Amino acid sequence: MSEQNSAKDALSRRDFLKLLGAAGVALTFTPFVPWGKFMPNPSNASLERAQVILPDGTQANVKTFPKNHSEVITYPKTGDSVLDQEAFKKWQFIRLPEELGGDKDDVSAFRAYSMVCLHLWCLWKYWPQEGRKRGECPCHGSMYNPLNGKAFAGPASLQASPSNVLATLYFEADNDGNLWIKPAVWSVNENGVVGYGRFLKT
Repeated sequence: MSEQNSAKDALSRRDFLKLLGAAGVALTFTPFVPWGKFMPNPSNASLERAQVILPDGTQANVKTFPKNHSEVITYPKTGDSVLDQEAFKKWQFIRLPEELGGDKDDVSAFRAYSMVCLHLWCLWKYWPQEGRKRGECPCHGSMYNPLNGKAFAGPASLQASPSNVLATLYFEADNDGNLWIKPAVWSVNENGVVGYGRFLKT
């Protein structure tokens, strides 16, 4: 009886070591996996240059959008009102406060980050109040820097790169100051992967 138990223990220890080895291999290759193909990213619409459309239906403009203010935008839009409500298509569109460059009337004053928190996929929001001026997740307290989308407090800040920096959108402005979203590339080295993150560009 004791020999059978020791054989079972040895087998379970062997299986555990195999599992650890497999996990180590998986973690080694994690940064090189094209996560955008597997995560529920907003890729079921053509990724084209798109207007930054605000909730009131107008296009955001560098001359009129308030400083230290944010609105929720949708990208990419499919034209289907149900699909366009998916959390993975929602972005916090932010004009930075003046002290962080929000007083410039060009694209450098603007940021857009996926609203999907990198910890457990709750939806965070931007708080413009004095002493805050940051993104905060209501579920577990992760906080994000509005300049670069990097988590600086809470559980998301403890995650390894690239899973501590929010996916982002990049902009361009036309001659009238209207803002446009450049076509996104869902890769950790480009716009990032919604719900997974991105590497910060130096």
